[in-house]
Amino acid sequence: MKFYDAKKAVYFTNPRIDLIKLIPKKDDNRILEIGAGGGDTLIEIKRQNLASTVVGIELMEMLNSNQKSGEIDEFIICDVERTELEFPDAYFDVILLGDVIEHLLDPWSFLKKTSRCLKPGGLFIASIPNIRYYTAMIRICLKGDFGYDEQGLFDRTHFRFFCKKNMRSLFNTQSFRCLKIMPRDQLYRIRSKRKVFNRLTFGLFEEFLTLQYIIVSEKV
Repeated sequence: MKFYDAKKAVYFTNPRIDLIKLIPKKDDNRILEIGAGGGDTLIEIKRQNLASTVVGIELMEMLNSNQKSGEIDEFIICDVERTELEFPDAYFDVILLGDVIEHLLDPWSFLKKTSRCLKPGGLFIASIPNIRYYTAMIRICLKGDFGYDEQGLFDRTHFRFFCKKNMRSLFNTQSFRCLKIMPRDQLYRIRSKRKVFNRLTFGLFEEFLTLQYIIVSEKV
């Protein structure tokens, strides 16, 4: 917990517009965000009329945040890996996992447990950093350095590390199937050297040029 306390407020408070873009356009969605930070993403979802009910779960209480906002229907402070979620079966249409999976000790058991709360046809929408990103490869393979940092790919609060192949298999099981996995950059129209180079090379180096992947997986 002490390593989370050392992080800047912006780490927890920016609304995840990238994930919001992938929520089905319905005003009666029930949405659960795990790793909801200060609640800003949930408030933005309500303001965009993408849900009738929004619920957040976060590891710790944050003062001077929106966790207690009246626009959020319920906000729970708990460790999701150690707590049984007391929601009805098949209750939520969407479960958001923005940069959560890599912080868990056992993501596989967590997803299996959490999927109980998701409706058949409901979606997991997740983002996960890509350890195959070129700066990580340079650091590990050329510099021989796997030291931890306050944030980024080598965040000291990360317990698990994934490449694209591992992300796909994590969200492609008997219980749910991976509908799409894409570089986060694809959700924005910002022109970057990485995006241009990726197109020119027909995606050959995509996994080395992608810092973070977005995954959409459907409960079957």
